[in-house]
Amino acid sequence: MIIDDKLKDIQSRAAQIAEQMNTGNVSGAELTKLSKEYSRMAEILPLITEYFQIKQGIADANEMLHDAELKNIASEQLTELNHTLPEIEKKLQIALLPRDEADDNSVIMEIRAGVGGEESALFAGDLYNQYKSYALRNGWQTEVIEENATSLHGYKEIIFKIDGVGVYARLKFESGIHRVQRVPETEAGGRIHTSAASVAVMPEAKDIDIVIDDKDIRIDVFRASGAGGQHVNKTDSAVRITHFPTGIVVTCQNERSQFQNKAAAMAVLRSKLYEKQRQEQVNASNASRKTMVGSGDRSEKIRTYNFPEQRVTDHRIKLTLYKLDDILAGGPALDEMIDALIAADQLERLANME
Repeated sequence: MIIDDKLKDIQSRAAQIAEQMNTGNVSGAELTKLSKEYSRMAEILPLITEYFQIKQGIADANEMLHDAELKNIASEQLTELNHTLPEIEKKLQIALLPRDEADDNSVIMEIRAGVGGEESALFAGDLYNQYKSYALRNGWQTEVIEENATSLHGYKEIIFKIDGVGVYARLKFESGIHRVQRVPETEAGGRIHTSAASVAVMPEAKDIDIVIDDKDIRIDVFRASGAGGQHVNKTDSAVRITHFPTGIVVTCQNERSQFQNKAAAMAVLRSKLYEKQRQEQVNASNASRKTMVGSGDRSEKIRTYNFPEQRVTDHRIKLTLYKLDDILAGGPALDEMIDALIAADQLERLANME
């Protein structure tokens, strides 16, 4: 049930922030903090205004019922307003759900080929191109951190960053096993093969999110191999970082200098540790239940891409779209799939609050 006092508090806080920002006496860091808080409130303020207008309209219509001349008009208004009120309440409930603190972050994604040999590596490449195209369509920047390419332009593994505001909010439900069913180019008999690739989506961690003690890591340098430019096999530019407490190992050799590779590897390590910390918190809070959408389990089969039927099925929400080409192109159909996942997660969290 919507609490009117809480909504009024939000309106008051928004007005207070707007007044603070307009004084011109706020420092840069504080202004950034206030602007971020206000932008989040700005999304819900129109709903709050509409909610109170409907409540006032219902009260006014109930008063008009006592007037014989206005009774019919009031009755019609009450019917319409009482139908609209639950819809606004539901939108407010969703808007008031606790925000994931990482939703505004950029992401680091890992795609790894699974069972299926070269066909799996090619599918990993398809998935990378899908997210790269989706990022481009949304105005986000993509940067490859580490890659292990195959001779047929697939990937045994590729790690990349998608930089932008709100990237994690859109892509966090992509973590898991993605399965493909199609006839490989190398298949002479025309038989359909099934292979898979795993996707991990981690919010980019900042220095303030994760502090890494120097004594907890070992940094090794070695000569880069494979793709990477003229420096390959000439200088010890590649970097491997081992984190002793967790056993996590991160390697980067895509950049031209050892300094750049170290910075990229540290960024990946921080994000892995941040995601591990977040996952432990999720597991603790969900100990009594299994979430349908938001578990983030990268070993869970979440989606199947069937080429012969041109369909994509998300098994968590049992949604099938016959728009395979558009989804793999990072087009509007991928947004349709993502929007459905976000909506399912919101409804699930609402149900768990009731």
